[in-house]
Amino acid sequence: MRLSKYNFPMNTETLANLFKALSEPIRLRILALLLEKGELCVCDLVDTLNLSQSVTSRHLAYLRNNDIVTARREGVWMHYQLTDYAQSELKPLFNFIQQSIANSKEIQTDLANVGKTKNC
Repeated sequence: MRLSKYNFPMNTETLANLFKALSEPIRLRILALLLEKGELCVCDLVDTLNLSQSVTSRHLAYLRNNDIVTARREGVWMHYQLTDYAQSELKPLFNFIQQSIANSKEIQTDLANVGKTKNC
């Protein structure tokens, strides 16, 4: 298991990088889906977000490079979930984000549509 690149207390640059990772609406939508569903295949995210595989993967790579998500391969598909670090150290922040966007129509639509089509 890899240790997070974040140390506590965080310095301002490290904290800024974390917030940069969360500052993109698509990444917040991905985060909301992973917070609710636990683990998702990239194909589910592509279909739900109605984005190309390359755009979705680029956002996932940004989250992965900032220790927010981790990936595992199953055949040709990649499955993503929150890192242990994100589920523990960032839990208060993620709870705040989850509560703040809970009533978003866009997030509710994403949650209703995730897993409906199976391209995997």
